[in-house]
Amino acid sequence: NFCHRLIHYEIPWNPNRMEQRNGRVDRHGQKADQVLVYHFVGQGYRTNADADVPVGELAGDLEFLMRAALKTETIREDLGKVGPVIAQQVEEAMLGRRRVLQTEDVERSSEPVRKQLRFERDLQKQIKDLMDQYRQTRRELRLSPQNVQQVISVALRLAGQPPLTVAGGTVTPAVRKSPTAAYAATGQPLLVAESSERNAANVLFQLPALQGSWSRCVEGLEHPHTREIRPLTFDENVSRGRDDVVLVHLNHRLPQMCLRLLRAEVWAEKGRSRLQRVTARVVPNDVLDTVAVVAHARLVVIGGDSQRLHEELITAGGVIREGKWGGRLNVGQTEAAITSATGDQPTPAVCERLLEIYPAVGASLASALEARMKDRVGGLEKRLAERAEKEAADITAILTELRKSIEQQLDEPEYQQLTLFEDLEREQFERNKNAMRARVQEIPEEIARETEAIKARFANPQARMFPVAVTFLVPAKLAGGE
Repeated sequence: NFCHRLIHYEIPWNPNRMEQRNGRVDRHGQKADQVLVYHFVGQGYRTNADADVPVGELAGDLEFLMRAALKTETIREDLGKVGPVIAQQVEEAMLGRRRVLQTEDVERSSEPVRKQLRFERDLQKQIKDLMDQYRQTRRELRLSPQNVQQVISVALRLAGQPPLTVAGGTVTPAVRKSPTAAYAATGQPLLVAESSERNAANVLFQLPALQGSWSRCVEGLEHPHTREIRPLTFDENVSRGRDDVVLVHLNHRLPQMCLRLLRAEVWAEKGRSRLQRVTARVVPNDVLDTVAVVAHARLVVIGGDSQRLHEELITAGGVIREGKWGGRLNVGQTEAAITSATGDQPTPAVCERLLEIYPAVGASLASALEARMKDRVGGLEKRLAERAEKEAADITAILTELRKSIEQQLDEPEYQQLTLFEDLEREQFERNKNAMRARVQEIPEEIARETEAIKARFANPQARMFPVAVTFLVPAKLAGGE
């Protein structure tokens, strides 16, 4: 938290110990952008590692130790092998038996370690790419802190639980700007914290005392040291680097219970759900010049073995002119209209009129949603084919590498110590070797089997669509307000 400078008052003969010192400052969680490590050297020290140094004098000893430190830093990734060699040469130098560091042979022999580290770096890159893909998915699904908070607020109200509170008091109900979902709870607009419209990214919430099974949501809120109940945030940027705040992510118990409740309400039989699937929102006049209607649906693509390959939310809509269907909106227009929607609703009279109009446009809206589904599935075909090829290539590479690793172990010469083993130990050793040989023989067939399974999984994908909700978007001039 506080230290990012380290001064080696002396360098131990064992560079591994020096690296341990560095690791106590240059470590995971270090908040400084750069860690500075200092070593004492003689005046006018040289950096030519091939030149002799006057070992035995203070300046010469310091220079030799500095070279050892630089060499250790240069080959840090191979320190597990090179460190002991350097340590031995440092000891020889301090005893007056050596003037030059020699590590070439050990560095050549450490190539397997380098390969492993290259693999780990590649793995880190893959993790970064997946993280970027995850963030992109969050943007596409609008999984913003405001929306997560809104889901929790609605679910708590449906469950009869007390609302979230902010520092200083109870959350003031107010509609959120640009609603994504087209639901209304118990016939009312979706309500969220007043502050969430302005600064949801930096507002901290207090979880109230919940009843029944919901009470388990408080687990993990207690600070492990201070024992204080910590506030919640829905923004990972707020919680980063802090232990006095709890991030409520999508796998946290609270949103998981809220999502289960809302899913049950959405798919409940008619008359039993406390959620209404139709709502209306006001949009600025410069976005739409007439009323539009948008349908929201869940799209699921299932593979040949009935496994889910893809899932997303899709929208489709059109305009209403003179009480009739006036044509489809394209994807960009639909997205712009939804994004620009405010939290305001038209007057009750306008809402009643929209409900009267809906039977005349419902069939056309359903057709627009079907067309959008077909367009989206067509666009997914290439991506799914690429996924199938990648998964097949990955499993082939993994099993091929496993086979090479086993074969290398089988090719290693037997140790003489085997002659000292008891009969039972030798028999077990032979059984292990035979099992490894059998495993090598199985791998080609396993590769073929896994590849065929992947092809079958991605073969003949079938799309399934589940309409969820409808949103009327009304220009401000037609919303009936003053």
